[in-house]
Amino acid sequence: MRDDSSRSWVALGRLLFGLGVALQAAEDFRDMEDAIEYAESAGVPAPNLLAPLASGMMLVGGLGTAFWRLPRVSTGAVATFLAVVTPTMHDFWNADSDDRSGERLAFFGNLAMFGAAVTFLREAYGGD
Repeated sequence: MRDDSSRSWVALGRLLFGLGVALQAAEDFRDMEDAIEYAESAGVPAPNLLAPLASGMMLVGGLGTAFWRLPRVSTGAVATFLAVVTPTMHDFWNADSDDRSGERLAFFGNLAMFGAAVTFLREAYGGD
């Protein structure tokens, strides 16, 4: 059982993580043409539909995680997004040498966020 201090730290972590995810998604909406172009270059089918849908999922999931609303759905959405996007969109091992460093950085950044999302998803299901 967690004490009040531990719960406060976990809540702060969720808030920071969730807002970070939501703000990243908001950036995609500000420049959706680039997000669509990037998805298209990675071979995503129907990028005009899936890029905005994915950004919307991240925006809603991030806010839900930050403010702990529908936590199973919101953290599940973020974890699912990261599980799919990380190895497919940021496959640095297949990237051109000019893009490899940036894709590697994005891959490991997403991997770290995926770890946080899984941790918060476990909490949403009542884990201690």
